[in-house]
Amino acid sequence: MTSVEEEPPRALLAGASRRWVRLLPWAVAFVLSVALLPTTIQVLTADYGLNGGIASALAVAQAAPLLLAVVRPLQAWYVIFAADVAGALALLTVDFKEQLLWPFPPMEIVGYVGLCLALGLREPRRTLLLVWLATAAANVGLGFFAPNGASAMNVLLTILSGVVLVLGGALRERYDAQRRLAEQETISEAERDRRTLLEERARIARELHDVVAHHMSVITVQADTAAYRLERLPPDVQEEFTSIAATSRESLGEMRRLLGVLRNEEANGELAPQPGLTRIGQLVEATARAGVPVEFTPCDADVPEAVGLSAYRIVQEALANVVRHAPGAPTQVSLSESVSESESESGSEDSARLTVLVVNGPSPEPPAAPLEEGGTGHGLVGMRERVRLVGGTLDAGPLPGGGFRVAAQLPLTEKDFT
Repeated sequence: MTSVEEEPPRALLAGASRRWVRLLPWAVAFVLSVALLPTTIQVLTADYGLNGGIASALAVAQAAPLLLAVVRPLQAWYVIFAADVAGALALLTVDFKEQLLWPFPPMEIVGYVGLCLALGLREPRRTLLLVWLATAAANVGLGFFAPNGASAMNVLLTILSGVVLVLGGALRERYDAQRRLAEQETISEAERDRRTLLEERARIARELHDVVAHHMSVITVQADTAAYRLERLPPDVQEEFTSIAATSRESLGEMRRLLGVLRNEEANGELAPQPGLTRIGQLVEATARAGVPVEFTPCDADVPEAVGLSAYRIVQEALANVVRHAPGAPTQVSLSESVSESESESGSEDSARLTVLVVNGPSPEPPAAPLEEGGTGHGLVGMRERVRLVGGTLDAGPLPGGGFRVAAQLPLTEKDFT
């Protein structure tokens, strides 16, 4: 059986972002210890007439644990509380002036109040209540032995400690609430990003269903009609075509069942044919009517349907971002086909790619507030997923002089998809 090592306690305010805040508890504890140690010895010996050795021991026990209070305030309280009570009993053995405070001299009150602040910043409510009750009980109990009779000043430590404990506890709970809120916001943001990614992937899968289903339907029809279109087919070949048709129909059925899981009530409009390169011109015209000057350079390349759909969606999202975030900005949309040489095991090969480029300048009149607060929720996430789907690359980011650039490289040959 393995034992789990207890994690060492952290110092007060150790989680603060600023260094001076993290060092503040140590600085306060050091100043109090250095100031109270000689002061306590001097006051107990000169003013109260206590023996120097006893005064020194009490001063060390009452001041030195303040440094421990930065890390372990409750353990420091045990020591200081016992030393304060022992000091009050020790003062009963000497004759001191009536106007001097008893049972707790001023320097002990200062150190105890600082200790109570550390307790409030670290310990739960139940512990703070027990600490205050112990302080009040000690004050009341010692009051029965007051050498000069009880007075209102005898309960000073009880009042001050209670106020400081409440203040420290309130500050700690406020800090904990802010920390939990920040953690929850971080978790919520991560969940939103994850949900956006999953929704976009499901959307892409639904759209690609039509593309794949079209090709599967063609295969099924060709395999079913092969016996009628081709004369004198051997029986084994005809049986092979029949098997291909049956397999294609089964695959189509499985795709439709999967699509039923991916579709939702809001996906009714997705039954229409999916857009491709030929529809990008209409998209540019609609954006121009919205007040965005767009220059369009088309491309007549014969591209796979998945690539054409991805190119259309990338341009669609990029232009939507221009309308939302840079209304009126001059924009250029260009499609071009390029062939580059790539190295492979068999030597140098040509790789055809479709380049999709959308570049916009800064808005001539930036709006006082965004036209939309949230947008579609897809943005660059959707672009990257579509590019990754076809094995391409995406480069998107702001331009030095203002504006934004989206550049996608989509492979056109089947071997580049793998």
